[in-house]
Parts: sequence; C-alpha cells; structure tokens
Amino acid sequence: MTFDDFQFLKFERKPQGVLLITINRPEVFNATNARLHWELTKVWAAVTDDAETKVAVITGAGDQAFSAGGDLEWVSTMVGNPAVVATTLTEASEVVYNMMACDKPIISAINGVAVGAGLAVAFLADISIMAEEARVTDGHVKIGVAAGDHAAICWPLLCGLAKAKYYLLTGDFINGKEAERIGLVSLCVPRAELMDKAMAVANKLAMGSQQAIRLTKRSLNGWMNMARPIFESSLAMEMLCFLGEDAAEGVAAVREKRAPNFPSARR
Repeated sequence: MTFDDFQFLKFERKPQGVLLITINRPEVFNATNARLHWELTKVWAAVTDDAETKVAVITGAGDQAFSAGGDLEWVSTMVGNPAVVATTLTEASEVVYNMMACDKPIISAINGVAVGAGLAVAFLADISIMAEEARVTDGHVKIGVAAGDHAAICWPLLCGLAKAKYYLLTGDFINGKEAERIGLVSLCVPRAELMDKAMAVANKLAMGSQQAIRLTKRSLNGWMNMARPIFESSLAMEMLCFLGEDAAEGVAAVREKRAPNFPSARR
C-alpha cells in the first residue's frame, strides 16, 4: 500500500525525514471502525518501505482524542459473531506485531483520550509523549471482555505488574501526569507543548545514527517478544469473551448510556 491508499490516516511529511501520521475521524473522536482498524495493521509496513521516512509520529485529529476506542457499531458486530471475532483477532495481533516489526522508530503524541485499539498504538510506540490533560484507559473489562489487544504484552513491562493489574482490572482512567509517574508513558507535557516536544524528539532521532537506533529498537523489542505467548493467550481470551453474554450486556449498556448489569455478576 501507498500512503494515498489510506482512508482514515492522514500523512504529512516534515523536515529531516519525519512523517506525521494523524488518525483522522475527528467527528467521532477518532474512534476505530473496521476500516481504520485494518489500516492500523497495514501502515507500519508502508512506513518501513518508505525511503524518505526516518521517524514516524502518530497523533489524533483535533484536540480532544487520540482515539476514543472502538466505534460502537463495529464493536457490536463482534458480539456473538465468530467470523468477525476471528478477523478481529488476526488484525489485533497484527497491529502489535507490525509496530514491533517496523524498523523505524515510532513516536506517539497522545493529545487526548486514548482507548482500545488507539491505546494499543499509543503504548506500542517506541516513545510515547502524553499531554498532561489527556486521559487513557484500557476499558475492556467495562464492556465485559478480557484486556487482550495489547496490554498483556507491554503494560507489566512499562509500569510493573501491580499497577498493570490494578488499572486493567478496574478500567480506571489515568491522566498524563500519573501515566508518566508510573512509567506507562515516556514523557508528559502540557497539551500546548505536545506536538513541539514530539517533533523535537523525532528530529533528534532523525539526525542520529539510523542503524544504531533501529537495531537498538530491535534489541529492546526482545523483551516483548518473550511475552508473545502471554499476549496470544490474552487476545484469545478477549475474543472468547465477545462470544459470551457479558459482552452483549456491556455493549448494550454503552449504547444505552447506563451502568452495565453483567449476568456473571448476578450469579
């Protein structure tokens, strides 16, 4: 694929070989639909193949959201539907593995709310820079499914098992300052300074030894490669949950803007 083939990702070339990628569905807070989820699996090979790009920076359109989770209509199609679940399982693993396989450094500029697949992209970036005012959550448990699309492979490495378990089991939101304090993101800055900081870091990497930087990324990803069996298991568990009754209630609760009443909690 070329950059012109993407529908919901916008590309802008910056000086020094920096490529700015913008998740571009601002009318729905950059929520992930089926097409965008698929595009997030394909873009990293395009970045690798692009000779002009040394560093990729990814952010969300607008000033409110990086990506506000899965589009409800898309998520609804997964509930009780094995065929859609199978496709989503494949794509969710490809988002993670293709970001790891991209030989160029990726920086996420987390400008607002990040949930779901968008959060996976934000946290799988090699360097994550978050606005102090932004908020993130892995909200899987809130809709009755296991946290599987990225969290098990990297959260314990980033912030430790105790914090990972707390936030993944509760689904609580985390702001930029707390995310930086516990090591979940690389840096946090005021929102007004976010893109300047992201570009400054990108330029620093672009002017460095490309071979040294890329091979250092490859080496460090060895830690996440050791967690592949854990990730594969968590992703399968998430997809299994989409075939159960709790997921149906969780999605219905979001649609009806009410608290969920999970069947498994009533027994």
